[in-house]
Amino acid sequence: MGGGTGSGLGTFVLNVLEDEFPEVYRIVTSVYPSAEDDVITSPYNSVLAMRELTEHADCVLPIENQSLVDIVNKIKHMSHSGKLGAEIKQSSTIISGQGGVKGQEKPFDAMNNIVANMLLNLTSSARFEGSLNMDLNEITMNLVPFPNLHYLVSSLTPLYTLADVNVPSRRLDQMFSDAFSKDHQLIHSDPKHSLYLACALIVRGDVQVSDLRRNIERLKPSLPFVSWNQEGWKTGLCSVPPVGHSHSLLALANNTCVKPTFIELKDRFMKLYKKRAHLHHYLHVDGMEQSCFSEAFSSLSSLIEEYNQLDATKGLLMTDAQRLNIAV
Repeated sequence: MGGGTGSGLGTFVLNVLEDEFPEVYRIVTSVYPSAEDDVITSPYNSVLAMRELTEHADCVLPIENQSLVDIVNKIKHMSHSGKLGAEIKQSSTIISGQGGVKGQEKPFDAMNNIVANMLLNLTSSARFEGSLNMDLNEITMNLVPFPNLHYLVSSLTPLYTLADVNVPSRRLDQMFSDAFSKDHQLIHSDPKHSLYLACALIVRGDVQVSDLRRNIERLKPSLPFVSWNQEGWKTGLCSVPPVGHSHSLLALANNTCVKPTFIELKDRFMKLYKKRAHLHHYLHVDGMEQSCFSEAFSSLSSLIEEYNQLDATKGLLMTDAQRLNIAV
């Protein structure tokens, strides 16, 4: 999102896919820049891309660079301190990026592996058998009640793929709790203090439907859902676990907690745009006009306002609609 190629070319490909395959749902994974991003024009690139994602994607999984950095640092800290008996194999993919073959680590290998693991879990039902497989189209159908509010918070447990880290096995119930904790989210947010529109759980391994139902009932009291969709859960069971693990869980939540990320992006955009700084670099490109920036800003502001309207309903109970009186 922060770089010109990723935002410009990425959204161009998105538009091409919409033109060529209009009936196919478009699920996008987008990496948002951190506040310390070294690309000074990243707010411009990100806001311009946000307009395209809002209008042309069916589902977006936002991921923050800083969240990935924090996760990788935590793993490295565990490897050096030896806490909880954790030990990272020096030839593992998270260290070398070579799939167990020794070699020099490439930049961002560890961060990319975390995102790749999320996508592997997301598509597991399309590749393996399961008692309750979830089609990718069902994610959009069940988790997106309004067309523009299709940004889903993803959280994953375990975070350590391909047996990179030798940690004690987590109990199944603890795995569900981990999936709703900040430490396992790929974006900095606080869903438990925001409003859930819907939530999907994709479980891999030897897990029963009764385990799913029990944990959902256990967690529901602490998860504030919108009043009109209290049962907004979608579940999937894939019988094949990730390599080196007995089970895993990917949680996808449509939650208003993404709003602070968008507000921060909007503020960073305005710091540049109100001075018209670096704008001339874009206006030299054919087809790019200053109105593109104002329209992109307006699109982002409208998206934030939609989330504000939902947040304003938090804690309100929906009353039963008044019955119609039929004249006899």
